[in-house]
Amino acid sequence: MNFNVPTCLLACSLALALQTAQAQPALPDAIKVPDGHRVMLETVGVGEITYECRDKANTPGQTEWTFVGPKAVLNDRAGKQVGDYFGPPATWQAKDGSKVTGTQLAVAPADKGAIPYQLVKANAAEGTGTMQGVSFIQRLATRGGVAPASACTAQNKGARQVVQYQADYVFWTAK
Repeated sequence: MNFNVPTCLLACSLALALQTAQAQPALPDAIKVPDGHRVMLETVGVGEITYECRDKANTPGQTEWTFVGPKAVLNDRAGKQVGDYFGPPATWQAKDGSKVTGTQLAVAPADKGAIPYQLVKANAAEGTGTMQGVSFIQRLATRGGVAPASACTAQNKGARQVVQYQADYVFWTAK
């Protein structure tokens, strides 16, 4: 049997995401979209997150891996690229050029070794197209993306590390 692991992972993640997006009651309350909204687009973001070794805020002499920004491709349920996700600021841009940014409202723990689930309140879209009317964005079914496990010390301050991640981005609009 010819078995393609990345394709299988994508298919499994898509199946899980479809269940997750349609099963709001199973999600932590903090990241549930308020009543009066419906799913308008479901995507799978596959990419990377960059971290930099920096001084800890308000803690002189201590360092930590600090989030710099994401870079991912957004695919639809069939695996076709429909947009990109990048930042800062966090920006979701459709292939038609329309894009949306937003403000994080809440996060909730995900599986160990995965970035947290997230709920974002969308700002008004720029341009006309796919992102027009987005009200909320959820980040679900996350895998990877956490800060590096390697040491962040005064000796490697300024060093950057890129980690791979995957997440479902579910876009909501008012009913």
